[in-house]
Amino acid sequence: MTYGITGNVLKDGLWAPVARLTTWMEAQGLPFCLHTEVAEGLEQRGLLDAGYCREHAVDAIAEKSDVLLSFGGDGTMLRAARLVGDRGTPVLGVNIGRLGFLAKVEVNEVEDAVAQVEAGDYALERRMLVEARLRIGGEEREPRYALNDVVLDKSGSTDMLQVEAYVDGLFLNTYWADGLIVATPTGSTAYSLSAGGPIVTPGSDVLTITPIAPHTLTARPIVLPAASTLELRVETRGIGYLFAVDGPSEYVGADTADVAVTIRRAAHEVQLISLPGRSYYQTLRQKLMWGQEGT
Repeated sequence: MTYGITGNVLKDGLWAPVARLTTWMEAQGLPFCLHTEVAEGLEQRGLLDAGYCREHAVDAIAEKSDVLLSFGGDGTMLRAARLVGDRGTPVLGVNIGRLGFLAKVEVNEVEDAVAQVEAGDYALERRMLVEARLRIGGEEREPRYALNDVVLDKSGSTDMLQVEAYVDGLFLNTYWADGLIVATPTGSTAYSLSAGGPIVTPGSDVLTITPIAPHTLTARPIVLPAASTLELRVETRGIGYLFAVDGPSEYVGADTADVAVTIRRAAHEVQLISLPGRSYYQTLRQKLMWGQEGT
């Protein structure tokens, strides 16, 4: 089994743990490769020999790995999911960020976690993705895939977006709001949660729509079957806005007419490695500090 190592190269906390892990894996005889940007960072910092780094450097990290180790926070895990695409490569998240709902292994536990994977002491969690297609003037763009969410968000304006939502061709509502968030169960603890959306356990077969600062107080989050096809038709009212899929965004200008977004469940999923004794409910209690005095 070959382990691919990727991570957030903007985090200072990445380098020493990765250097330590590679030394440990070498001693254990475990095959591994390094994402090229990670290998270059280790070389530049003098943490590993330059020739050693170049020998293990790989651009197409997901193609060369049987398991992908993602060092960072949840944003890095979303990037890892994009790297994996539809290959089905299992991903193990190592948290050097803050909340870490997806990156469940703490950085000081990574060697033990790899040993568990080697021993077969793990399970795979299949996480739903959604496919989002932006259509402008009748021309449909290439699909983009989200593990967390698809967001329409006004960009630096005090005006509101007007968005008509249709579910399986049936009119649902017209939202006047700062934006809309369409989240998977995985994404329910991300932006959607901060906007007042519900927490949804990962195995649930649903999508949620959460308005961002809606103008009408009765516009509440709604939960839909995951098999639904959702269409959002946007009326800009003369303002530009962002179309974001798991973070990376595209600006849609104020003068752009006939804009719609179609969102449906993707044909492929992401596999996350889950280790014994690390339940989703335990993560919720820990990360959201449930049960602590004053929370």
